[in-house]
Amino acid sequence: MVFTKRLREGIRRGRIRCSVRIWVRPQVKAGGRYRMDEGHVVVDSMTPIRLTDISDDLARESGFSGVKDLLATAKHGRGDNVYLIRFHYLPPGAWDVQRTPGEDRNEGRAAAGSQSSSGSRSQLLRRIRSSEPPTLHKGGPTTRSTRRRGG
Repeated sequence: MVFTKRLREGIRRGRIRCSVRIWVRPQVKAGGRYRMDEGHVVVDSMTPIRLTDISDDLARESGFSGVKDLLATAKHGRGDNVYLIRFHYLPPGAWDVQRTPGEDRNEGRAAAGSQSSSGSRSQLLRRIRSSEPPTLHKGGPTTRSTRRRGG
């Protein structure tokens, strides 16, 4: 995702967290990380919207002075599909933790701070131990080649 230079500082500071794009087809996907300057923009969601859904409030939230200003930047190609993209910025060296839908960013950190990495490790070990081992046939584990040969 490419942003005009005048918006980048607001994105880095977290003041701009959405963008309206007009494309022929989607160019980003939710969960995708896209380089911006020395950090990354991580797409949280991408929602198709109508051109009439773009309000002055949405334009200002996107870093523009109004709808006219936003459309002057967004309408530059052959696309006619309008997308509202919500994202957050990751500074250089930052790691992004996947969130479950509806989870508050700070709430996840508070819970993670009280749980050590050994807690998640033991949870993984429990899942591995409770899983079923692969079925062994007389020739060993089933693979594509053993299925074709018949055993």
